[in-house]
Amino acid sequence: MNDALFHWLDSRSSGVLLHPTSLPNSWAVGNFGASARAFVDLARSCGFRYWQMLPLGPTGFGNSPYQAFSSHAINPLLLDWEPLLERGWIHPNSLVDLKNAEPGSAIDFVHIQPLHESARRMAVENGLKDPSVTDAYQQFLKNQKSWISDYAVFMTLHKVNQGKPWQKWKPATRDYSALMANPLPRELDKEIELIQFEQFLLFTQWMDLKQYANERDLSIIGDIPIYVSPDSVDVWANRDVFQVTKSGKFTKLAGVPPDYFNENGQFWGNPLYNWKQLKDDAYRWWIERLKHTLSLFDVVRFDHFRALAGYWSIPAGASSAKEGKWVKGPGIDFFRAIHRKLPSARLILEDLGEITPDVIELRDATGCPGLAVLQFAFGGGNDNFYLPHNLSRNSVVYTGTHDNDTSLGWYEHEQAKTQDHFRRYLRVSGSDAGWDLIRAAYASVADLCIVPVQDLLSLGSDSRMNTPGEALGNWSWRMSDSQMFDIGSVHSEYLREIAELYRRNP
Repeated sequence: MNDALFHWLDSRSSGVLLHPTSLPNSWAVGNFGASARAFVDLARSCGFRYWQMLPLGPTGFGNSPYQAFSSHAINPLLLDWEPLLERGWIHPNSLVDLKNAEPGSAIDFVHIQPLHESARRMAVENGLKDPSVTDAYQQFLKNQKSWISDYAVFMTLHKVNQGKPWQKWKPATRDYSALMANPLPRELDKEIELIQFEQFLLFTQWMDLKQYANERDLSIIGDIPIYVSPDSVDVWANRDVFQVTKSGKFTKLAGVPPDYFNENGQFWGNPLYNWKQLKDDAYRWWIERLKHTLSLFDVVRFDHFRALAGYWSIPAGASSAKEGKWVKGPGIDFFRAIHRKLPSARLILEDLGEITPDVIELRDATGCPGLAVLQFAFGGGNDNFYLPHNLSRNSVVYTGTHDNDTSLGWYEHEQAKTQDHFRRYLRVSGSDAGWDLIRAAYASVADLCIVPVQDLLSLGSDSRMNTPGEALGNWSWRMSDSQMFDIGSVHSEYLREIAELYRRNP
């Protein structure tokens, strides 16, 4: 470990997993507003030192945070309306339909997207006329010049093309290089400006929220998806970085072979990277992306880390993920390049899935902590890596992640053999499986443990965030005001007690 590139996890602590869209409020979807600050206060009252969330990018098909239109922008649905109402940029009557949504109910993305967009446009148009924010806005454009213009142009063209993916646009706009050599029609300037100002508001609100959390000793763990969406400004404007032809056709696509989540594997459809090109350019595109993400978060979870040791490559015309094959990734050379430019980066490596010796070797060489999920620990032998007695200090242990069932739902649906192992190992009755796993996570040797909010609330399968392999019906769970109150009134004292008991620095 002394020769490792990064080593930042050196004390015991705990954290909570909740995406901001799942926060309670009366606006149909969680955002960066008052409930987010209340959640920061709640997290600290429970002794948590970390708040982990999913990627913040603007979501496309299926509303997945892992399929965003940009790896730099922020999802407009997270905009807090209150400051805009206070400034008079929007009238309360324009938000009636959004405010009338049942508090705490699941997010109805189809219903709220057009309502939210219409209200945002009104607020942004008025905000652009307010001279009090002009200087800050111009400074934002200067600070984010590496990506903001491309993003605004891409989203404008996306709208002009009725939401079609960029591969189906006319050649004049599908070809980024040709488009940049010729000025866009002047009538698009206003739309581009609106999108840029919208991002200015989102970034301002986010950084204010992050500062609020940091001032209260709560660090934010963000998430960087290993792959970007095929329909994104990232691919459209950086085609040489990916295994994509000049005409926009993908040659190889991402996914995973059969695993715990799906017996047929998963065909994600994301374009794979041109790692030779990236290496020749000193991984500049990736380092800039990571630098930007680290500016938004205190710690970054590196999604699907194992693809950097070896990735599953599926031919573009394949009928299923089973037709793929393993291809060697960039390995330690990639992390050395990151270390040269970002030596203080605090990364968590999501090393789940089919883990081979080369993945473990690469993880250990980086010095970054990997993941352990307690739901994966039971039903096998005593050498199962995820069993608490087999964990290492330099790791992050979860009861479950956003891709898992809730712990209560997991236990209820597991085979009798697994349930029996769980009960015997933890010496419990199984009547409160979620909290049994929480205590096991706190007691484990892993320096950091993370608990999804759903497990704090002892919720069942109908409250899970995502079911891998299913494109629709995910990401819509929301916590209610009463549930948030219950965490503070019922569980906060006990959580601080076990944090103290197991030396997790409350």
